[in-house]
Amino acid sequence: MTALLDLPFLDEASESVDEPRLQRTVLPRRPTHGDPPPERRATRKLSRQDLLPLGGAGLSAVCTTLLLFGRLTPMRGGIGFVAVFFAVFLVTYAALVGITEDRPAVIDRVMAVLLSTAAIVAFVALFSVVVFVFARGMKALLHTNLYVNDLSTTGPLDPLDKGGVSHAIVGTLIMTAISLVITVPLGIACSVYLNETHGRITDLVRTVVTAMTALPSILAGLFVFATWVLILGYERSGIAAAIAMSIMMLPIIVRSADVVLRLVPGNLREAAAALGASQWRTVWHVVLPTARSGLTTSVILGLARGVGETAPILLTAGFTSTMNINPLKGPMVSLPLAAFELVRSPQQTQVARGFATAAVLMLLVLILFTIARIIGGRPAGQLSKRQANATVSRSARDLARIESRRASGAHYVSRENSP
Repeated sequence: MTALLDLPFLDEASESVDEPRLQRTVLPRRPTHGDPPPERRATRKLSRQDLLPLGGAGLSAVCTTLLLFGRLTPMRGGIGFVAVFFAVFLVTYAALVGITEDRPAVIDRVMAVLLSTAAIVAFVALFSVVVFVFARGMKALLHTNLYVNDLSTTGPLDPLDKGGVSHAIVGTLIMTAISLVITVPLGIACSVYLNETHGRITDLVRTVVTAMTALPSILAGLFVFATWVLILGYERSGIAAAIAMSIMMLPIIVRSADVVLRLVPGNLREAAAALGASQWRTVWHVVLPTARSGLTTSVILGLARGVGETAPILLTAGFTSTMNINPLKGPMVSLPLAAFELVRSPQQTQVARGFATAAVLMLLVLILFTIARIIGGRPAGQLSKRQANATVSRSARDLARIESRRASGAHYVSRENSP
C-alpha cells in the first residue's frame, strides 16, 4: 500500500516529480435552481439562424462558380457547373456554420443538406419521368378506345382513335393476381419461419433468400421456360409468366417481411406466452396483427418488382394482340411488354400508344398500391376516429355495467345485514 502511495501520479502533493502530471477531469457545473433551462434548437422548421448561412453559401457559390467558368478557366457549363457549384456551396456553408456552432453541429448541418439534396434530386427525377411519359402519351390517353379495345384489328398506320391495350390491362391483372396468391402466403410463412425458429436450416434459408434478391429477371424467365415449356411440355401461357413473376417477387417479400417481424416488440410474445398461448397462436393473434401495416408494405415492394418485368413475360407468355382471359392456355401479354413492343415501332402513332400504355401501367400500379394500403389498415395502436369512438362507447357501457353490479351487490349486502 505504501508503494502505491509513493507513485508520482497518485501523490497529489508532490511538486518535485519530473514526469508530466496526468490531466484531471473537470466535471461540468450543475445547474442551480435559479438557472434558466437551456434553449433547445428547433429541428422541424428552419429559423433565421438556419436560413442566413444557406442564403450566404448559395450566393457565394453562384458568384464563385460564375467566376471560375466565365473568367478564370476555359471550362464550360453543364454537369461540371452544377458539381462545382454544389461543392463550393457545401464548403462555404460548413465554414459559415462553423463560426457559431461546434464541430458536431457543423457535421449535422452538412449531412442534412446532403440528404435533403438527394431527396430533391430523386423527387425531380421521378417527377420528370412521370411528366415525360404522360406528355408523350397524352394524345392516346384522351381516347376511350385505348381502355376498351385491343390491337387485334389495328395496324401500325391506323389513327389513335382505333385500337387499345385492354388485353394488356387484363393480362397484367390476371398474372399479378396469380403471383400474389402464390407469393403472399409463401413469403409471409417463410419470414415467420426465419423469425420464430433458429438453427442451421434457418441460416441457409436466409442466405438463399438474400442471394435470390439479386437474381436477374432473365434467369427466372429462362428457368420457367426450360421447366414449364421444354421439360413439362406445356405451352406458353399466363400462369407460366405468373410463376416467373413470383420467383422475382418472393425474395423481396421475404426479406422485407423478415425485417418487419423483427421490429415487433419481444414483450408482446412474452406476454402471450405468460397467458398460456402456444407459439402458433402467438404468431397468428399477436405478431402478425401487430406487423400488418409493415407486411402490407412488403407485399407492395414485391408487387412493384414483379409488375414491371418484361423479359420473363416475353419468354414464358409470348406476345399477342388479342384478348385472352384464360391463363392456362394461349399467349398473354402484360402492360410493360406491350409498351416495349409498341415503342419499338417507327410509327409515331404506335409510339404514342406505347407511352400511353406506360402511363396506364403507372395508374394501375397506383390503384393497386392504394387498395393494398386500405386492406393493410393502420399500424397497431393507431385507431381511426370511428374506432376510437366505438372504443370509448364500449368502455362507457362496461363501466355502467360494473357500477350497476356494484350497486346491486351493495344493496344485497345491506339487506343481509339489516335486523
